[in-house]
Amino acid sequence: MRHVIYYSLMLILGFAFYKYGQNLLHKAPGDGSVERTKGVKGAFGLLVMAGVNFFLLFLMLRALALREVECLGKGCKEQLYILAANAAEYWSSMFYLLWMVLGLSYAMYVTLKIRSREQRYGKGSGA
Repeated sequence: MRHVIYYSLMLILGFAFYKYGQNLLHKAPGDGSVERTKGVKGAFGLLVMAGVNFFLLFLMLRALALREVECLGKGCKEQLYILAANAAEYWSSMFYLLWMVLGLSYAMYVTLKIRSREQRYGKGSGA
């Protein structure tokens, strides 16, 4: 029962995240209600987000290939879940990794889409 609640809450969170991104994308390009991070901080944040996303993708693909994944919480350090022995914990960790990769990928997509739209309409100032 706990897994059903966990997965349904993750789906609700994902839907809310998706709707928030769509609301940002549907705002007018000249609308001043969304302020963009200017200068180096905006581009650096995007690069950090991309680095974290590719690291999580690497962990997920590695876990699929080896059929084992390390525990992702603070309370279970250095614990290893193997697909044959701990199937529920393995797939729960894989679902969490997939969710993080998809969420960060969508955030990068929305960020790049808004930045390219601002540069196309002359609103942005580079970087």
